Amino acid sequence: MKISIGNDHAGPDYKIAIVNFLQSKGYEILNHGTNTFDSVDYPDFAAQVAREVSNGHIQRGILICGTGIGMCIAANKFSGVRAAPCHDSVTAEY
Repeated sequence: MKISIGNDHAGPDYKIAIVNFLQSKGYEILNHGTNTFDSVDYPDFAAQVAREVSNGHIQRGILICGTGIGMCIAANKFSGVRAAPCHDSVTAEY
């Protein structure tokens, strides 16, 4: 399965941990996030991930930002995308 991941400047460390974990499980990861803590425009990264989900090029997307709200708002503008902040495994499952 292909998973696209995007993050803003609040999430490089989280992204690295998530990417390493997913790759160890055999997932192919497409990285659309920043690798620095320099301020960036999170909607740009959310749009890249959401566009790939919307057009079917990938099966799942992960967005990482300071609160999760902004990225979700940006991603949900794309057809077929349903993004929500998930703070634990139960929330993610639902």
